[in-house]
Amino acid sequence: MTSAQSRLAGGRPVPDLVTEVPGPKARAHVTYDETWTSPSLPRAYPIVPVRGEGLTVEDIDGNLFLDFAAGIAVTSTGHSHPAVVGAIKEQAGELIHFSASDFYLPIYAETCQRIAELTPIAGGRARAYLGNSGAEMVEASIKLARHATKRPNIVAFLGAFHGRTYGAVSLTASKAKYHAGFGPLLPGVFHAPFGRVEDLRWFDDVLFDKLVPANEVAAIIVEPIQGEGGYIVPEDGFLEGLRAICDRHGILLIADEIQSGAGRTGTMWAIEQWGVKPDILLSAKGIASGMPLGAMVARADLLEAWGPGAHGSTFGGNPVACAAALATIDLLEGGLIANARARGEQALAGLGPLLERHPTLVLDIRGRGLMLGVEFDTAEHAEEVQWAAFQRGLLVLECGKSSVRMAPALVVSEGEMVTALRIFAESVAAIAGESADQPILHAAEAAHAMGGVEAAG
Repeated sequence: MTSAQSRLAGGRPVPDLVTEVPGPKARAHVTYDETWTSPSLPRAYPIVPVRGEGLTVEDIDGNLFLDFAAGIAVTSTGHSHPAVVGAIKEQAGELIHFSASDFYLPIYAETCQRIAELTPIAGGRARAYLGNSGAEMVEASIKLARHATKRPNIVAFLGAFHGRTYGAVSLTASKAKYHAGFGPLLPGVFHAPFGRVEDLRWFDDVLFDKLVPANEVAAIIVEPIQGEGGYIVPEDGFLEGLRAICDRHGILLIADEIQSGAGRTGTMWAIEQWGVKPDILLSAKGIASGMPLGAMVARADLLEAWGPGAHGSTFGGNPVACAAALATIDLLEGGLIANARARGEQALAGLGPLLERHPTLVLDIRGRGLMLGVEFDTAEHAEEVQWAAFQRGLLVLECGKSSVRMAPALVVSEGEMVTALRIFAESVAAIAGESADQPILHAAEAAHAMGGVEAAG
């Protein structure tokens, strides 16, 4: 993406801030936005993007930012990758929409095959269903699991984020505020502790012994690496133990790879790194480089257990989104997954010294590939670091209670990583050395960037 970035930057360095941030046009737009849009949208900070190429984003005031948030881990091939843009334009010139829910759309079946062939599913033979978003795929998996097993209950995990629609938010347990005011939620949902091998005892000691029998549990849904919950990587043996529990009791294992998949962790799917094959795998976010597409890949016998009319979508798997997905997969297999591994190793090495320099402020650095989380001592410090980075032209995004995620596009270069690590270190140092009157905190609060609500999954 070097040439694309240079076209947008025009020889300018990235980042390059030509006004205060946010600038006057951005501030005016925020006022306009807040007049017309739903206040339910939890904006992380006041950036108003108008153009993007690669990891470079230009805002409405002409400021250039280095994007290490990627639209919440969505723009996997960078902003406006020419191959993806070309595929979108070509398909849009041929056919924009023809509902695959009711008719035989060629590119829909091709996309299903391509994604299914890339997905390790228990039992080997897989089929796929396409929708518009991650939350839709979670909803589809709940329906499929209950229909196929004839069992009512689903187990998710504390710290999990699966979406905001009713079924998905019922499974979500990363923040209580996501449930506030919306009850009653979907019945038959239980939440297990996440991440440690010893936590697996909860299933026998608590769930199956005291709450519901194992033969009434349809599925266990798990993010192989928790996303919004803080980029939490489980202990080795945890996912393997879940697979064993499912096998022992006839429970389906659903891997929610909506954020961790599509090459982000250095393998196509994060769960591959533990050698575990789920019965159902969910994808969205980065699988189509920003076009609205979700995929549910499942054991063929599960999908064959329900018939016509059991589930569908008017727009799901529309031709333009499918074309973007096929181009994205070509790029992932063509070197971007390998780049995610290499740049992830570079990032972990570069972030590591923060633990020694700021031992009371920076508590942990974790992740796989380009799914990296930095844990701070307080939620306030995490938000202040996010704001300080924004003020320096680096886009990162808070997650969990007190973490900041770095999730750049998989096209990130070695040089861009060096720049981002330098700015992030400067931002952390600014918070560590901040004087008692806390000007960074006050500036962030004044810009409504300290709301304590994550932007999204």
